[in-house]
Amino acid sequence: MTPVFKRAPHGPVAEGVRAVDSTPGRRAVLTVTLWGIAAIQAVLGLAFLLAPAQAAALLGLSPAPGWADWLFGMMAARCLGFAYGMGLAARNPAAARSWIGAMVGVQALDWLVTLRFLLAGAVTLAQVSTASFLPVVFVVVLLLCWPQRQPDGRGT
Repeated sequence: MTPVFKRAPHGPVAEGVRAVDSTPGRRAVLTVTLWGIAAIQAVLGLAFLLAPAQAAALLGLSPAPGWADWLFGMMAARCLGFAYGMGLAARNPAAARSWIGAMVGVQALDWLVTLRFLLAGAVTLAQVSTASFLPVVFVVVLLLCWPQRQPDGRGT
């Protein structure tokens, strides 16, 4: 009996399924979205790395104790790392599917955390600004435009 699934390097793949590139329109939407995410991550990363107190003030947050700048610096490093990853993904989405998947997870968590703190009254809609809706937009676009595996198996 032939197995329905075979084990691929990063998970099961249906036997006999051929990789198909997404349509040029979907690829363009994905590329623009990935570059947009990269830009946002880079701006936030640089702002919180170079001027954490000022970046927080721009968001309308009250002054935080000095140790908060340490957390902002660590957050900045992650933002810059994801900016890099989204740039790689924008150049070759099929080869960077794991970066895209990681960003889907990050955006989903971002949105859930934002909702939690909005509902608790810890932050206002004006303070969270685009974080109230952009993560949902990004998750939907990234999932709808998910890149297919390349015919040679790269991007699994």
